[in-house]
Amino acid sequence: MTRRTTALSAAIALAGALALTGCSSSGDDPKLEVSGAFMPQPVTDMAGGFLTIKNAGDAADKLTSVTSPLSDDVTIHETKNQKMQEVKSFDIPANGELNLERGGNHIMFMSLKQQPKQGDKVSIQLHFEKSDPITVELPVEAPNHNPQKH
Repeated sequence: MTRRTTALSAAIALAGALALTGCSSSGDDPKLEVSGAFMPQPVTDMAGGFLTIKNAGDAADKLTSVTSPLSDDVTIHETKNQKMQEVKSFDIPANGELNLERGGNHIMFMSLKQQPKQGDKVSIQLHFEKSDPITVELPVEAPNHNPQKH
């Protein structure tokens, strides 16, 4: 009888510990994934960068900055009423996405250190409020490249 009680107590304790672990695990973190990244081949000493950040997590995050060896002056811009302006961050909603696309919100590279050509790749690092940085390779596409959403 004692052995059975001890085994039962151990099983209950283990089940309780597993339940607590499940509750305390941070399932409410952002889970970010980048897709559709590209840079049109620049025709001046400025360039734009475009991509989608999907958040499969139950917590929102923010894109706070972008860095790149291509430029010491990389900023994020929103476009409203056909005017672009620099912003401090972009929201990435929980279970949602942030689209940086031509004619809309985007990454801006100023004073390029070199002129990337179609077929090259430009390395960038995305920085977030909560998540670890993500390094992305932007393929350089034709200057007029503009993929359509499906």
